[in-house]
Order: sequence, then structure tokens, then C-alpha cells
Amino acid sequence: MTLYATGVRRSELAHLKVSDVDSRRMVIHVQGGKGRKDRDVMLSPKLLEALREHWRGLRRKPKVWLFPGNRWHTAEHPITSKIVWTACRQAATRAGLGNDIHPHTLRHCFATHLLEAGADLRTIQILLGHRDLEETTIYLHLSNRHLSATASPLDSLLLSSPTTPFEGFQHS
Repeated sequence: MTLYATGVRRSELAHLKVSDVDSRRMVIHVQGGKGRKDRDVMLSPKLLEALREHWRGLRRKPKVWLFPGNRWHTAEHPITSKIVWTACRQAATRAGLGNDIHPHTLRHCFATHLLEAGADLRTIQILLGHRDLEETTIYLHLSNRHLSATASPLDSLLLSSPTTPFEGFQHS
């Protein structure tokens, strides 16, 4: 849930600290992401509630790591990115989504769904922690729904005459 709600990479998820969750500002601070860059990502109210439920369910409340390691989640070290991979694959299997789902799929869905909801590429770039906007444009694909919902700039112009030089033009 955290992967999809925030778009973080699996290694970033594994290294989230309890102190990174800022419920006052409704952000999660990602420390030392790819390229050793820090950034803030949004904290969904639904995710906050799920994280609180996760916290309440832990045998021992962690001092540092949001997702502590070992079988009982009581270790003084975080889970590994391999654990994130395995948990994602198991959740996909339980949901009947097949074997092609992995943590990066959720990151991709996060970005694509933001784009389809109207977020601009620069915002998505910042949330994903991409250094260059070009990384974001290559990473994202424009869905047909997004393209067909985009108006041509011509439609916003006030034209003086409704006649055109293509009066005999037929739709194909």
C-alpha cells in the first residue's frame, strides 16, 4: 500500500523511519533516495490510517524503523528490499493479479494514475525523485484516455469566420 500511495522505490520503503512520517504536514520524508537525494512525498489519509494500524499491531514498537526487520518485526534493523519484493509478489498473487507485478509496477502505476488525474510532469518528477524531467517522460506513458481528454489549443481560439478553406472535407 505504501509503495502505491507514495511512489517510493522499494529500497526507499525499506529504509523509512518512524520519524519520516509527518502527519501534521501529511508528508513522508524520503531520506537518501537514488542519488542520495532527500524529498517529500504525499501522505494519504488512507495510508496514514493503515500505517497507524500497522504500528498498533506490532509486538514491540520500533524506535527507528517504520518497517523493522526479522520475522516478528522487532529487529533494530529495517526490512530488506528483497522482503519488499516478496511481500509485493505475494499480495499480487492473493489479489489474482498474476506474476508480472513487482514493486516497480506500483511505482509506475502511481505515476501513471497521477498523470491521468491531471498532475503535471514536473510534480510527478519531484515525487518520483527523478533528476531530469526526461527520465519522467520516458518512464511514463500517456494513456489513450489522457490524450483524448486533452483539448487542442485551436479549440480555445475565437475564430472570426466559421468557414474554412476545407469546406468539401469529409470525415473518414
